[in-house]
Amino acid sequence: MNNLKVLFMGTPDFSVPVLKMLIDNCNVIGVVTQPDKPVGRSGKISISPVKEVALQNNIQVLQPTKIRKEYEEALSLNPDIIITCAYGQIVPEEVLNYPKYGCINVHASLLPRHRGGAPIHRAIIEGDKESGVTIMHMGIGMDDGDIINTRVIPIEDNDTSESLFDKLSILGSELLLDTLPSIIDGSANRVKQDNSLATYSYNIKPEDEVIDFNKTNREVYNLVRGLNSWPVAHTYLDGKRVKVWASRIGSDKTTKPGEIINIYKDGIGVSTSNGEIVLTEIQLEGKKRMSTEAFLNGLQDKKSLIGKMLGV
Repeated sequence: MNNLKVLFMGTPDFSVPVLKMLIDNCNVIGVVTQPDKPVGRSGKISISPVKEVALQNNIQVLQPTKIRKEYEEALSLNPDIIITCAYGQIVPEEVLNYPKYGCINVHASLLPRHRGGAPIHRAIIEGDKESGVTIMHMGIGMDDGDIINTRVIPIEDNDTSESLFDKLSILGSELLLDTLPSIIDGSANRVKQDNSLATYSYNIKPEDEVIDFNKTNREVYNLVRGLNSWPVAHTYLDGKRVKVWASRIGSDKTTKPGEIINIYKDGIGVSTSNGEIVLTEIQLEGKKRMSTEAFLNGLQDKKSLIGKMLGV
């Protein structure tokens, strides 16, 4: 595959292992990634992880604001195949239909479940027992193209979005490497998705980050790990935001949802609809992330927290 001319489209850290694999095994003639953007209070310009890898390897980088209108330069590179992985824009038909071997996407879910931009977060939040990677032909709809290959991995009970991201990014690069030869020689499977089974995992919104203690302790636990390490679930204590980085399932004791009902060495026990969730790693507004044990050790009167309400 060394002579295969690949145009790669991707943006975040998740895409990097796939790009590096392609650089090692193919002729990557260009990279399309999202435009640079200012970050933080300083407004310092940040480039995408994919752009950083491309520049390190002297690969041409294109950054159209809207690929659906600004695609001619990309197609002028005359790729044999286009590989996309978490690019972040809808790719137009003109691009999908151009390459000899098609436009192939590496998607971090077992399609048709979790179409959309946040499949890893949503898989954990929704309590899925397994996840995986799908190699697919891109269609004109959101992640609705024909499936070529899949690979499944379990979601462990202590997985966070960060740990699952890491596992699936490596899995995606390995599965694509295994699948590319069959795409090139024409022997690859092409299975239409059952649209009746499709679910959609839209990007996380600010309201999705707020812990609802009216839910079960398992649902709160899944939300906390599903939003770790970004954007991080949060609640409020005495009117101030508290980010919750980690938690564990507690006892069956329950009172009013959101009420602090126990103080443990490692955390704060909060009532949910069916039992207790223990917050074990937190970040107070304006402070650094810390273990709840360290937070409690800094309090003169830990028991004063009992009966306080979170989220109000």
